Amino acid sequence: MAGKAVKQKKEEQKKEENKVFISEADQYLFAQGTHYDIYKKLGAHPSEEDGQKGMFFAVWAPNAASVHVIGTFNNWNEESHPMEKLGPGGIHKIFIPGVGDNEMYKYLIRTPSGEKLYKADPFANYTEMRPGNASRTFDISGFKWSDDVWMKARCGKDYNKEPMAIYECHIGSWMKHPDGTEDGFYNYREFAGRIVEYLKEMQYTHIELMGIAEYPYDGSWGYQVTGYYAPTSRHGNPEDFMYLVNELHRNKIGVILDWVPAHFATDAHGLGRFDGECIFEHPDPRLGEHPDWGTKIFNYGKTEVKNFLIANVLFWAREYHVDGIRVDAVASMLYLDYGKQDGQWVPNKFGGNKNLEAIEFFKHMNSVVLGSFPGFLTIAEESTAWPMVTGDIEEDGLGFSFKWNMGWMHDFCDYMKLDPIFRKNNHYTMTFAMSYNSSENYILPLSHDEVVHLKCSMVNKMPGYPVDKYANLRVGYSYMFGHSGKKLLFMGQDFGQEREWSEARELDWFLLGEELNRGMHDYVKELLSIYRKYPAMYSIDNDWGGFEWLSADDAERSIYSFFRKDAVGKNNILFVLNMTPMMRENFKLGVPKKKKYKLLLNSDEKRFGGFGNEIPAEITAVKEKCDFKDYSISFDLPPLTAAIFVF
Repeated sequence: MAGKAVKQKKEEQKKEENKVFISEADQYLFAQGTHYDIYKKLGAHPSEEDGQKGMFFAVWAPNAASVHVIGTFNNWNEESHPMEKLGPGGIHKIFIPGVGDNEMYKYLIRTPSGEKLYKADPFANYTEMRPGNASRTFDISGFKWSDDVWMKARCGKDYNKEPMAIYECHIGSWMKHPDGTEDGFYNYREFAGRIVEYLKEMQYTHIELMGIAEYPYDGSWGYQVTGYYAPTSRHGNPEDFMYLVNELHRNKIGVILDWVPAHFATDAHGLGRFDGECIFEHPDPRLGEHPDWGTKIFNYGKTEVKNFLIANVLFWAREYHVDGIRVDAVASMLYLDYGKQDGQWVPNKFGGNKNLEAIEFFKHMNSVVLGSFPGFLTIAEESTAWPMVTGDIEEDGLGFSFKWNMGWMHDFCDYMKLDPIFRKNNHYTMTFAMSYNSSENYILPLSHDEVVHLKCSMVNKMPGYPVDKYANLRVGYSYMFGHSGKKLLFMGQDFGQEREWSEARELDWFLLGEELNRGMHDYVKELLSIYRKYPAMYSIDNDWGGFEWLSADDAERSIYSFFRKDAVGKNNILFVLNMTPMMRENFKLGVPKKKKYKLLLNSDEKRFGGFGNEIPAEITAVKEKCDFKDYSISFDLPPLTAAIFVF
């Protein structure tokens, strides 16, 4: 009898474990903004009640007169499944027996005025393909991960001292499926094999994926989100996306997601006026709308909204093993008047333009997320001079891991597009970023934003005939890889994509059959190899201990020379960059040591699309003062050429 009782108790415990429910503690923590796994309670989750398996639904709709679940399982009957409201917090719940995976559903919300709203589930794990935009039931707990080695190693990483070369990628336009379908979308699993092969060949360390959280309009590129907890169904289901992350990790490639807390889409099925009132956005349009973007702004002062967003980052980290987020449009969150005219914004309580609630939100988010997941990355796309974006929260910083160096990007593009004859008058544009480099932990981004909206592709920003354009870009990329800061290139830039990017078509891979493009591709591969091989290139990125100018003032000849070093002082990397189409014969350069300087890379080699001007494979320094150094080297420096040495 005792054994039977124990067995019965275990069965009851198992049933209880399989039952999803929302306790008073859940409601309290959500209302306080500190229920960091609320996504396990809100949304649709497999459950078992009274011996019946089915689906537990829960939604936050505090102002609703009533909420019904409608879907394929009840033929979209608007009356058959009313939800029960739990307490004053506004959470509604229901258990529906017999509902399994891949059932489509929405919430029918009736407002006190009698208005009917048909809303997708804010916490849905899966969605119907546009244009239907219904939510789908899906159990995300069954995937068998095999990336333990990666996940364990990540916990011990300090990425300030690690190489980070990021490949920014839009899955839908990286490559189109040859199956002839209208969109040509690859499934996440199919994409995994192709992208892993490419990233390993090129030696990128991370991939940054655009537009993963569900969005209805392709042309928004994923920056107007409706489903924050669902990987877009354009490329498959949640387990397919898990497979992609798992494969990338098994091949030692990190995964960063674009994350968009700055605004959300106004589509009728989305978060806007969710229960007839503004519960996700601020009710005052001066605080709750972006007039230029036509989107809604989250109410960062509302505890449930902060909980929704912070739990979302933890969701991607915990359930999908994602390694980091790149936070879009941070400046638009920090400044109340961002993109607004007088009368379109409201000052804070001190009369200023800083969004105090967004500041507190970022500090809260970074402290919780980075404290929960060592080695996780939070990266800010912040385009102003806001101080201490990557500073410690205890010292009033925002606590991000890294910040995109938008100033460097603008200076770089402005300089490189100049006719070389004018570069001498803008010489210090390219040296300026090092003057503030130690103020933040920076990533140098050449992102999708630089190759759209008539800005030209990277290669077509460059001046001159085609051969000159590619020579300019090779020397420009050399400057980028030598400069302090982690690296980011958008897809196509590494082989000289000539057309602007469009989400509607694949990259022009056929260009790899052209000599200049194949040469560019091989050259970037060489840069990535050098970058990853030598710690001097990445181990000290945020102070002057890792970078030293040899000549920052050679404006007349438009030549830059500097070297990178690490704490050990061995295998330093010397960069000499000629930014004009003039051969500099017997170019003399001051160097720090009497050593042999071995050539690693000459961007003018024919195999890279250059003219084939040679640089000695090894140069021995002589004791002749130059550039305030006791030693010097000399060689013929070819036109529009980067010469990279190790010493």
